[in-house]
Amino acid sequence: MNAISRLPVLAFAATLAVWAAPSAMAQVFSTTQRSAIESIVRDYLISHPEVLQEAMVELEKRQTAAEAAKHQAAVRDHATALFSSSRQVVLGNPKGNVTFVEFFDYNCGYCKRAMADMLDLLQTDSNLKVVLKEFPVLGPGSVEAAQVAVAVRMQAPDKYLEFHKKLLGGRGAADKARALAVAKDVGLDMVQLEKDMKSPEVKKTIEEDFKLADALGLNGTPSYVIGKDVVVGAVGLAALKEKINTARCGRSTC
Repeated sequence: MNAISRLPVLAFAATLAVWAAPSAMAQVFSTTQRSAIESIVRDYLISHPEVLQEAMVELEKRQTAAEAAKHQAAVRDHATALFSSSRQVVLGNPKGNVTFVEFFDYNCGYCKRAMADMLDLLQTDSNLKVVLKEFPVLGPGSVEAAQVAVAVRMQAPDKYLEFHKKLLGGRGAADKARALAVAKDVGLDMVQLEKDMKSPEVKKTIEEDFKLADALGLNGTPSYVIGKDVVVGAVGLAALKEKINTARCGRSTC
């Protein structure tokens, strides 16, 4: 429902709020005064419905600002696990001056398209640290694929990106069988991989990522943390670059 289509609902809500004023307010005005106020408010809203739209725009601005502040506080409170966990995958420049964290799911269609953005940033920004977090929210197959991915990171972190690109960029649903096939294709020790998948580290890694996502209020993929800001959804390369520039130099272009 867009801003215009919500106007009738908002008008009704505003009028109802006046008619059903709390008892404390009712005691301030007499019945006659209250009736007059209700009539004035109603007539004004009918004559100037654009006021409701202006109020809604202002409300949305305040809600957006409040949500951003909440996200930034969560990022600050969980900075170590977000940016420096021993369980995460680090690509790009480990000492980069901006950290770009992506929460993803191997069965997320939007993540598949957004992978090109991440790879572009890796190739063009030599001062960017990229962190990947397994966030398998799309069912058992996603969990299985994430478990294999964690085991790949444990055995051969240098081959993780190749594995990641082939599994996320491939066709069809991701699950254990497909993830193992990709791991074999990139040259991992499959006996060791099966052992690693059963280790507590795999479970702890995925649990850590879910706890972080919950603390940040994330429930979908892809989602990002860039600097101190949270970005939800496949927003595109240009928007990601703007966020990186803001984190790096305080404005959308450096």
